[in-house]
Amino acid sequence: MSATVKGELLAKLWGKDPGYYEKAADYVRRSREAGEYRWLARWLPEGRVLDVGCGDGLNMTMFAKMGADVTGIDVSPGALDVAHRRAEVNGVPDSVRLVCSPIETADLPDASFDVVWGDGILHHVLDGLEPTVRRLVRWVKDDGLIVFSEPVNLFEPLRRLRRLVPVHTDATPGERPLVASELEIVRRYVPDLRLRHYMLLGRLDRFVLVNFNYERSAGIRRAIVNAIDLLDYGLLSLPLIDRLAGACVLYGHPGRA
Repeated sequence: MSATVKGELLAKLWGKDPGYYEKAADYVRRSREAGEYRWLARWLPEGRVLDVGCGDGLNMTMFAKMGADVTGIDVSPGALDVAHRRAEVNGVPDSVRLVCSPIETADLPDASFDVVWGDGILHHVLDGLEPTVRRLVRWVKDDGLIVFSEPVNLFEPLRRLRRLVPVHTDATPGERPLVASELEIVRRYVPDLRLRHYMLLGRLDRFVLVNFNYERSAGIRRAIVNAIDLLDYGLLSLPLIDRLAGACVLYGHPGRA
């Protein structure tokens, strides 16, 4: 689905479901998400956060409610309209700034953010991954943090198996999980890059949750998913097993040329 089409679909929700603009639960609503966001919490509530590919503003609004000064950037005007409405409904419109622009042409000051954050963005820009990361690194302060949550596939036999399994996803044309060589591209600009792996048995979540929605699933289903995620955390802390993860958080500090 193109950014324009997605934005138009999101914009059509205006006024029809006020709850759509609200966060359904606290920011630590799942063990896996807690792992992804805990790095940001080190800088909040005082930090300046850039939410790259902010879309409809779910994460952006969450960070603003935690006290951050957030800039959200996205290519879709429709999605940003929804993001603005979400910020209003949640009482944080003065804590957010929205920028409609591709990353490569965005006019943002260098070294101006404490945290540059993206949720599932890099695997959409694989053809231009290196220039994208180079530009993102320019925007974070010398002592700031770069954090991305991305799907990964670091084990070739598993990649071959996945291509044979007909599991429906909402993937857009050209996107796929990051592989090891692409993580090394990121490492060129984030020399101390570290990875925290997620989603081994968590791949089963979609079959446990109702419509893959945690908050709207029954308590027993949420408990099963929580148990799966805790088991994943232990297993993926082991050497070699971590290569089987389906997602990871990449984090580190900028390297200046």
